[in-house]
Amino acid sequence: MPTQTMRAVRLHEHGGPEVLRYEEVPVPEPAPGEVLVRVHAAGINPPDWYVRDGMTDLPPETRPRFELPVTPGTDLSGVVEAVAADVDGFRVGDEVFGLLRFPSFDGSTYAEYVAAPAADLALKPSRIDHVRAAGVPMAALTAWQFLIELGHDHPSPFQEARHRPVPLDAGTKVLINGAAGGVGHFALQLAKWKGAHVTAVASGGHEAFLRELGADAFIDYTKTRPEDAAHDLDLVLDTVGGPDSRRFLRTLKRGGSHFPVFFGAFDEEENAKLGVTVTGTQVRSNGAQLAELARLLHSGTVRVAVDSTFPLAQARAAHERAARGHIRGKIVLTVA
Repeated sequence: MPTQTMRAVRLHEHGGPEVLRYEEVPVPEPAPGEVLVRVHAAGINPPDWYVRDGMTDLPPETRPRFELPVTPGTDLSGVVEAVAADVDGFRVGDEVFGLLRFPSFDGSTYAEYVAAPAADLALKPSRIDHVRAAGVPMAALTAWQFLIELGHDHPSPFQEARHRPVPLDAGTKVLINGAAGGVGHFALQLAKWKGAHVTAVASGGHEAFLRELGADAFIDYTKTRPEDAAHDLDLVLDTVGGPDSRRFLRTLKRGGSHFPVFFGAFDEEENAKLGVTVTGTQVRSNGAQLAELARLLHSGTVRVAVDSTFPLAQARAAHERAARGHIRGKIVLTVA
């Protein structure tokens, strides 16, 4: 068994990256349905800085409640150290990865050990290392639940309608905005796996990277407005989202769909007039879907791009890197 204390990153107040503290805390005990994981790497995601800054970018009614101090993080890859008596699916020594307890904010993966719900985990693909595996869960599950299979019945806090993925095949024309980022580069590969024609939107320096991942067409948004260059699309997945997301509506054919990952301002009357559907969802932990993604990762059908890595003790620097933007793939904390 591990020692009784460990190192973890916590915040005792809200603010910028400087509020992240690397300190000694107790090792958690796995509750029923959980396993104790020795963390080897932890992925960084936007919710990590949402919780750090106090959720100021989220509507008040959608902000989950939590108490300080809190350990950020939802994504991990590591090795099972202990298993609760009622858990059958994992054994000590298994290499696992997962998105923990999301959409709550108590994943606590910026740490040397984590008590993880077994249902949120899957066996790590043996052909990828812990760093790459830790970059998968939230971003790839977001792409999967938007594009392939929702996998749950929980309503989105941003809309009344239930999100329904669009069937993708060789006749489907898809545009992915923010294609070089975490969600975007997985979404591109999943759409290509289904046979769709994919137009990737990113800055020009990412073109070769996105072409290598399978993009059929590329738009450099620093030189060309994508809403002027793309037409007659079946689906837009906008991983940037926000207030400007509605500019993509006129790139769609009638009957097309627009999926903003970060929901923005849309007009129901405008949507109806254009004959398009705007819908989204909130990613949720799902070990079974991660197991399906693991098979694609193991076969090389889906690859993980890592923008940069930082030791756990340098979580502040990792958050500063995220704030600079223009990220290619994922930022990952290395723990062991």
